[in-house]
Amino acid sequence: MSPPTRRTGRPRSAEADRAILGATRAALVELGWPKLTMGDVAARAGVAKTTLYRRWANKSELVVDAVAALLDEEMELPDLGSLRADVEETVLRFAALLDRPEARTSLMAVVAEATHDEALRQRIRSVIVDRQKRLVLLGRERAQARGELPREADTAAAARSADLIFDVIAGAVVHRTLVSADVVDELWARDFAELLLRGFPAIVQKPAGPTQKPAGPAQKPAGSV
Repeated sequence: MSPPTRRTGRPRSAEADRAILGATRAALVELGWPKLTMGDVAARAGVAKTTLYRRWANKSELVVDAVAALLDEEMELPDLGSLRADVEETVLRFAALLDRPEARTSLMAVVAEATHDEALRQRIRSVIVDRQKRLVLLGRERAQARGELPREADTAAAARSADLIFDVIAGAVVHRTLVSADVVDELWARDFAELLLRGFPAIVQKPAGPTQKPAGPAQKPAGSV
């Protein structure tokens, strides 16, 4: 019996990968996209530049994976007992993550670069969008188990609705925080969940503040007719 074939090369180290991806985000915040190089990242991570090139072909792929790793680490779907509460908390967590310079700078840089790089756009979709869509699928599954949402027999329709829900939530929070530069607070998250779950009429008809009782007839001064 012949001995088992040994794999050549060193196995990938999860610890080294974390150091490299963290160094990528830190370097991008400090240097910006145009000045960022694989050499800068290697020096910060304490690895040889050849180590990076064995894992990533270029800095675009590296930055996409750095963003994806941060989202994987920080974005988990809470289970607060209702779809509304889960949506509100997820929105707040995502906004808080985007408020961090390493997340904000990395995401905006790679999205901007992807506007003229089709391969990079596809990598963003497969590595970031498709992986984070798991939150929508899990949230829908929980809501269906609670009886808050009906189960969809048509798998194609279910996939389209998952895409739409993800686009609406992610797009709204990214636009609010990174484009409009406005705050995402508990009130905004509550109104957004109301809009998502009940539709536009629920927001339009919502009173702006506490209602006041109409004033009664004016009292006449004593002795007046």
